[in-house]
Amino acid sequence: MKQVILARRYAKALFAVCKENEKFDEYNDALQGLNGVFATDSSLADSLTNPLYPMDVREKVMEGIVASMGVDKVMGNFLNLLVEKKRAGVLPDIAEEFQIMVDEEKNVSHGSVVSAVELSEELQAKVQATLEKLTGKTVKLTTSVDPSIIGGVVAKVGDLELDGSIRTQLASLKDSIKGRE
Repeated sequence: MKQVILARRYAKALFAVCKENEKFDEYNDALQGLNGVFATDSSLADSLTNPLYPMDVREKVMEGIVASMGVDKVMGNFLNLLVEKKRAGVLPDIAEEFQIMVDEEKNVSHGSVVSAVELSEELQAKVQATLEKLTGKTVKLTTSVDPSIIGGVVAKVGDLELDGSIRTQLASLKDSIKGRE
């Protein structure tokens, strides 16, 4: 279960420290890397969150992780604090919230483009430039293919959705024809 409010509180505290030190990328990379390990290695997550393990064992596991990651003292203390406060299980949510805060600070949005066929690099760049112009932010795009849209593209960035698919155009044409009857 997601614990967004708690995660946001921890992420906000780390972000405040980050803002002073200008280490957004370093801290974000560390959190995202650890989040990736959490997602792929359930035994690691279990060793940090399972109350059956004594607290000193969980703390030593986190100290080992911190040492192997080579993060600075502030990030190391933050990660150790999560174990001490029995909040290591919230780490994936903290990483997600922290990513959102970093993106907002850097004026970056994430978007998706769905097309009927694979888009060329040139066309992807044009779509990205158009979305950046519309939103006023740098846009990181993910692309996917969905043949059911028949043709055209569906682009989404935040609340903005641009649907230029043939499927939608056919549906609106159908509705307008039905309306005339």
